[in-house]
Amino acid sequence: MFGLSRVVVEGNSMAPAYNQGDWLIVRRLSGQEHRLKIGKLYLISDPIRPGVKLLKRLTQTRIEHGVIRFWVEGDNPESTDSRSWGWLESSQILGKVLLRYKKGN
Repeated sequence: MFGLSRVVVEGNSMAPAYNQGDWLIVRRLSGQEHRLKIGKLYLISDPIRPGVKLLKRLTQTRIEHGVIRFWVEGDNPESTDSRSWGWLESSQILGKVLLRYKKGN
C-alpha cells in the first residue's frame, strides 16, 4: 500500500551509524529523484552485482546532459561505493531509509 519494506543490515559499510543486524524500514521510490536529499540513507541496486541491494548515503548530485546523477558513499571509509563505481542513475536508487526499528547485536 505505502511501498514499505523491512531491510536487515549486513556488513559494515555503514558503520558506525548502522551496524550488522540492524533492522530498517525503507520506503520504495518511483520517479522521485528530485526529492532525494544529500546526507540521507538510500537502498540502491549494486552496479556490479545484479540483484544485490546496498545501503549508502547520498553525498552529491549533478546534472549531466539533462540527467540527474547520484554519488553515494558508505559511512565506513573502506566501503565499496561511488568511489569505486562512479555516478549512479536514478533507476539505481530503490528506496529511502525511514527509520531503524531494531538494533543488531
